[in-house]
Amino acid sequence: MSEVSTTPESATRSSSSKSAMKFIVSSTALLKQLQMLQGVLASSNTLPILDNFLFEVDGKQLTLTASDLETTMTSTMPVEAKDKGSVAIPARLLLDTLKAFPEQPLTFSIDGKHHGVEISSDQGKYKMTGFSGAEFPKSPVLEEPSRFTLPAGTLATAINKSIFATGNDDLRPVMSGIFFELADDAVRFVATDAHKLVRYMRTDVKADRAATFIVPKKPLNLLKNVLAATSAEVTVSYNENNASFAFDNIMLVCRLIDGKYPNYEAVIPKKNPNKLTIDRATFLSSIRRVSIFSNKTTHQVRLSINGSQLTVSAEDLDFANEANEALTCSYEGDDMTIGFNSRFLMDMLNNLESEHVVLEMSAPNRAGILLPGESGEVGEDILMLVMPVMLNN
Repeated sequence: MSEVSTTPESATRSSSSKSAMKFIVSSTALLKQLQMLQGVLASSNTLPILDNFLFEVDGKQLTLTASDLETTMTSTMPVEAKDKGSVAIPARLLLDTLKAFPEQPLTFSIDGKHHGVEISSDQGKYKMTGFSGAEFPKSPVLEEPSRFTLPAGTLATAINKSIFATGNDDLRPVMSGIFFELADDAVRFVATDAHKLVRYMRTDVKADRAATFIVPKKPLNLLKNVLAATSAEVTVSYNENNASFAFDNIMLVCRLIDGKYPNYEAVIPKKNPNKLTIDRATFLSSIRRVSIFSNKTTHQVRLSINGSQLTVSAEDLDFANEANEALTCSYEGDDMTIGFNSRFLMDMLNNLESEHVVLEMSAPNRAGILLPGESGEVGEDILMLVMPVMLNN
């Protein structure tokens, strides 16, 4: 059974796009919507039509679409129009044109036969070549999807807190997205690149049925930027092949990553008797300074814990550079020395918001667990894991 079917509206595109079409729209309102969609546009498209925005007018509503075949994003906005139809308009040219206008109403006139686009403003007229809206790929419609809802802010936080830990390895595509794990008691968002891992859990969001799927990085980055400006509820729909995120006047549909996500629970060490508690900002600043002196290939920093003193040090033997700082901390456990990639540690500390952080360790060759020192939002549970690097004694 085909996953992608056509919407009833899109089936009428070819017939409706033959006739001339005219609509009036606010220049800044249109620019705002198109700037939100432009992140979908790929730098090099296999289909030239995808270098365009699709405009569909029906009644007093304009639907705007951008797609790269993997991700399709649409938004709707009110316009003044009497006609019905569709046209594809070159994205870069239109964006550059709209950026040059002050706020004013613009009249778009579309020649139904040749798809020419004329924009009339207070200053003058501007013509560009458009294309038939019927050539634009149809928006995917999810067949028999499952759904759950969550606040926009919760989804934005989940993406922000975990997306930095996703991988970029083409040989392991499952690690290049965020793993959504739905259960009746919580929803978990997991990201890992095999060196670092983030598990962000919300116990205040629940799904009717257990399910898992992997959402690629690109649509999540697009969502992250748009979700920041809304307080709406997001409806997440998904089936085996696609997922959609709908809120306000926006709908984003993306193809899911096919494959089995690694058993991330198996790599999280359960017994970590050594616990270091330290001020997050102080720890981050220290690593940032000391790491400047680290080896440029390994970015290794060494943490030596002795009683209530933490020594952060780094060295680059090739250039005889070295740095070390002593910090006060609270520590339970055996004295130990462990090495980490400073970039990974800084990424994690930047993505935690608590005043203090807790670093739990079992041994110098086992993963370290980074946790917030204070509880965050109600229903929020976050765990970060970082693999150690071999110390060059």
